[in-house]
Amino acid sequence: PPEDLLDLNPYASTPTLVDRDLTLYGTSVICEYLDERYPHPPLMPIDPLSRARLRLASLRIELDWLPEVDTIRAGGRPADAARKRLREHLLASLPLFKASKFFLNPEMSLADCLVAPVVWRLPWLGVDLGREGKPILDYGERLFHSQGFARSMTTDEKAMRP
Repeated sequence: PPEDLLDLNPYASTPTLVDRDLTLYGTSVICEYLDERYPHPPLMPIDPLSRARLRLASLRIELDWLPEVDTIRAGGRPADAARKRLREHLLASLPLFKASKFFLNPEMSLADCLVAPVVWRLPWLGVDLGREGKPILDYGERLFHSQGFARSMTTDEKAMRP
């Protein structure tokens, strides 16, 4: 990891957020801070049941999907098995992609902030969802054409797709 990341975060993990004199790490901590710091539009549903569902989905993404992405990025033999597992995780979530315009919600939420980068990287990661994954790819296309998504990407991320 970069030297400055080690200075900011004792776990040297990403994401790490620096906002003025505050440094945060841990996906859920950062997401909840952003929702509270910038409340309009809200990134979390208002009702407690929907908030809890979103938190659980975010935890599943963080614990199940993202380690597979890291394994694929590291390469080698374990990457093939990780591609298969990531594909299975995504396809098992098909009902969540079909239920609303966005992931788990009729409005964009923090869950989309976790899901969209994974869906964006699928071709680069070598994960093919096939015809069965069309609802996931359609979801991605809806998000990828938004100005906010385009502005959030780095040069390297933009280069991941033609």
